[in-house]
Amino acid sequence: MGNRDGTPIWYELMTDAPDAAQDFYGAVMGWTFAKPPGGMERDYRTFAANGEGVGGVMKAPNGSPFGTTWAVYFGVADVDAMAVQVKDLGGSIHMEPQDIPNVGRFAFVADPQGAMFYLMHGDSDQDSTAFAPMTAGHCCWNELVTSDQTAALDFYGKLFGWKKTGAMPMGENGDYTFFGKGDVEMLGAMMNAQKPGAKPFWNFAFTVADIDTAKAAVEESGGTVTHGPIDLPGDEGDWMIQANDPQGAKVMFVGKRKAGAR
Repeated sequence: MGNRDGTPIWYELMTDAPDAAQDFYGAVMGWTFAKPPGGMERDYRTFAANGEGVGGVMKAPNGSPFGTTWAVYFGVADVDAMAVQVKDLGGSIHMEPQDIPNVGRFAFVADPQGAMFYLMHGDSDQDSTAFAPMTAGHCCWNELVTSDQTAALDFYGKLFGWKKTGAMPMGENGDYTFFGKGDVEMLGAMMNAQKPGAKPFWNFAFTVADIDTAKAAVEESGGTVTHGPIDLPGDEGDWMIQANDPQGAKVMFVGKRKAGAR
């Protein structure tokens, strides 16, 4: 795998209703789904945009404490060494490093504030296509909602080499802090949770061809639009909606708007 440490390489939805999730995201995103060859014991299906892999949908194990949620895999060169560093920096390990035959090695971890994510080293030499901000069907934004973004930035900076690349004031909620690495200045952003005591989590935005079409598809397919469309800062003409899918997973969609649409 050629991706640098700390690059998002795969997105995964854990849900108790994978068939319903497939129907919903197929309608909103146009993703195509497939079950990996080899016969996994657990219900797992991958999804792609125009033939390029983006992520997977996993049936939540019975009694799972994580609920219905999206997660991200960050690519690393050495999963075992990174897992040790996570613990040394105050994070925790939910699943120790282990292999997925013909896929790679991974660990499921959490930062010191409790936001969970995966570490992954894939067997393939090809770079991931999951994070491609300008391409419809792919992830365009990685947002950390946390209880302490200063501490979080310090953790991920030491773990992955992320740097603060800018900030946007949000009044009483503090800054919306942008982060990146190397020549990728905008991997995403960090923000403090609006509700005190809320559990930190990673949130993701996926690019759609048209934001109003996506909004209609969300609502027609049983999801709920919780905010937007809102005009995003910048000169790209992008709009965003925040939504919950039918099983309650938080997700965002970003896209252009046809002239004259409101």
